[in-house]
Amino acid sequence: MAEIVGGYIMPHDPLLFVNPQKKERDHLLAAYSGIRDKIRAAGATKAIIFGADHYILFGPRCLPQFLIATGDLHGPIDRLPGVDNAPIASDPDFASYLVRHAHNADFDVSVARDLGVDHAIGVPAQLALPTDGSVQTVPVYMASGVEPYVRLQRAYDFGKMVRDAVDAMPGDERIVLIGSGGISHWVGTGEMGRINPEFDKKVLDAVVSGDTSSLLAMTDEEIMRDGGNGGMEIRHFLAVMGALPAGRGEVLAYEAWPGGVTGLGFAEILPA
Repeated sequence: MAEIVGGYIMPHDPLLFVNPQKKERDHLLAAYSGIRDKIRAAGATKAIIFGADHYILFGPRCLPQFLIATGDLHGPIDRLPGVDNAPIASDPDFASYLVRHAHNADFDVSVARDLGVDHAIGVPAQLALPTDGSVQTVPVYMASGVEPYVRLQRAYDFGKMVRDAVDAMPGDERIVLIGSGGISHWVGTGEMGRINPEFDKKVLDAVVSGDTSSLLAMTDEEIMRDGGNGGMEIRHFLAVMGALPAGRGEVLAYEAWPGGVTGLGFAEILPA
């Protein structure tokens, strides 16, 4: 029987790859490598990565609430030093299965038959998954980068739907889930550069304790005030938590990193 063997949250901050602050940068890059080792040790065969478009792929003319790529993948397409725009191992059959299950569960999911992903998917895929292509990736884009945002509860419920899909899936696939996103950061606003460690701690504490209620109780206005427009990406964390109900974990690394103008958190969630 297919099973979810673990979940992770991690950032995708592009400035991590262009900022010269080497000491902090090396510490954070090591967190990706540590997660890669854990994923390899778990014998994972598939990864579902939840991320947000940043007006890079879709733009203002098309903003899907949910999108799953069901074909070939490569990326990240935005140029990041040290992270090649390279092929990403995919599984179109598994991705299509998730789309069908989502539609049957009343989630109107868009699809992309072939996709060059941005850093939200490309950074975790290239840095946190084995380099030999043994873990095939399914990207799930959620509307959490720009309005209209997916509702927090809807993001959590999407994760529950993924869990149901995996439970109903034949075979012995071992699946990991990745919620990709920074925590507090203000993108392209007058507050850009601000980091709120208190907001970050609240989010990380909720993630590793399995406390979905405190995250679901937040309003978008509160998130914007305390975590910035980039803080809307906690929707990806909620998706992982929805797929791992009652899961508990630990914070693997955290940095309120001025070089990346972002609160950068890495955490693991283990199945209950």
